[in-house]
Amino acid sequence: MYDLTGFQRDLLYCTAGFEEPHGLAIKDELEKYYESAIQHGKLYPNLDTLVEKGLVEKGELDKRTNSYNVTKRGQRELDARRSWETQYVDE
Repeated sequence: MYDLTGFQRDLLYCTAGFEEPHGLAIKDELEKYYESAIQHGKLYPNLDTLVEKGLVEKGELDKRTNSYNVTKRGQRELDARRSWETQYVDE
């Protein structure tokens, strides 16, 4: 997780929060968080990076829509990050 950008970490967390995550749902959620528009040219290359790193797997919901699901490795990374964070921030 240490080699991800902040945006990529946010993507991973956001993806983990959906039952059937797809690009536009992830984009909409991040736009609410960042309070600004997220361009497709930023979103999809960063999702592809998470796929390449084995943290997310890319599937197909239909011919036009891809799904993005956190892998077991991605979930382990999220769990490790949360554990690390709790050393410094009380819940």
